Amino acid sequence: MAKLSRQTRQKHLLQEELDKFTSFFTGEELFEKARKKDSKLGLATVYRFLKDLREKRVLHAYSCNRQMLHSTEEGGHCHFICEQCGKTEHFHLNKIDFLKQGIKGDVCHFQLDVHGICEACKKHMV
Repeated sequence: MAKLSRQTRQKHLLQEELDKFTSFFTGEELFEKARKKDSKLGLATVYRFLKDLREKRVLHAYSCNRQMLHSTEEGGHCHFICEQCGKTEHFHLNKIDFLKQGIKGDVCHFQLDVHGICEACKKHMV
C-alpha cells in the first residue's frame, strides 16, 4: 500500500515553483526560487519533495555534469562526449524506436551518452 504524504504549505509552495520550470532544473535551483518566498525552507525538504515525485513517476531525473537534473516532461536527455577533449554537448533525440525493439515494457524517459571524437578534435588529428 502506498504511503500517502500530507500536503504541507511548503510542499504547496515547492509545487508552485516547480510548475514554473519549462526545462531541466536542479534541486538547488528549485530551492533558491522557493526560499525567496519562505526563508525557513530547508534544502532537505526540497530533496525529499523531489524524491517523492520521482517515486510517484511525476518527475524524471537525469545525470548531467556530475549533478542531478529533473524534468516533468517525459522524454530523454542525451549527451555527445568527446573522448579526446572531454567536451560534452547536449543533443535532442526525437525517436527511440530503434531502442524500443529490444525493450520489453513501456519507456517513459531515458538518458543516452554517446562517446566519440568531436569535429574540433578531428580537425586537429589530421
